[in-house]
Order: sequence, then structure tokens, then C-alpha cells
Amino acid sequence: MTLELRQSDRPYLPRGVRVQRDTVRDRMVLQAPEKVIELDDIGVAILSRVDGKISFSQIVTDLATTYGAPADQVETDVQHFLQALRSRLYVLVQT
Repeated sequence: MTLELRQSDRPYLPRGVRVQRDTVRDRMVLQAPEKVIELDDIGVAILSRVDGKISFSQIVTDLATTYGAPADQVETDVQHFLQALRSRLYVLVQT
């Protein structure tokens, strides 16, 4: 199984995994069972679009438009970020 997301894949957070504000750290975190991962602003921007309804390509387009960044660079960065989370089952995809 490859971890690379296809353009039409719709990533989502599985049950028990969510993005929320950690009041102790005063940071946004990805919370999973027995695990908390601190997120930077870029991670929050990406995961705020991960809902299982919009495709990987739509997420990339939206981020590139919102931040005025080159779509090819955004795609590479988002791909690496989501692959890392997917390898730990913090992100799943619907095809």
C-alpha cells in the first residue's frame, strides 16, 4: 500500500482523532488516543480542510489560493504532511 494521496482522495480524521486547542499548552494540537501532537499554523491550516468531503487536489488549490503560494510547492508540502500522519493512521482517505 502506498501512502501517497491521489488527487481525488478525500482525507479525513478517523474516529478518536481531532484537532483542538490544548489549554495547558495554549496551542492547537492533533489529539489521538494516548497521543497529542502540537501543530504549527501550517498544520492547522491543512487539517482544518481535512473533512472527508473535499479532495486532496481541492485542499491544495484552496491553500495555494488562500496563501498566494505556488500550487506545486503547496502540493508537495501537503502531500508530505498528510503522508506522515497517514503512516500513523491519524489520517485516512476515502477514494
